[in-house]
Amino acid sequence: MSAMDPDPARTPDLESGGGVAPGATPPETAQTSGLSAPEPSTRHHFPASGITVIIAVAAVVIVFLVVAVALIVSLA
Repeated sequence: MSAMDPDPARTPDLESGGGVAPGATPPETAQTSGLSAPEPSTRHHFPASGITVIIAVAAVVIVFLVVAVALIVSLA
């Protein structure tokens, strides 16, 4: 196994400044495959606080619409 950072003088396709030509991949490039740790299990239900917020917002919208309709009807 080689070092993670190979010697730039011995790396083929390396241009001045440290870049590589398009399509060229320097050898011994570090690779990552898979996950380093298992993913935590997620909850599969919507939280009660979220449902409460949705109901509260819906109630405010309904009250706003009722008041708006009442004002329009009273002006007519």
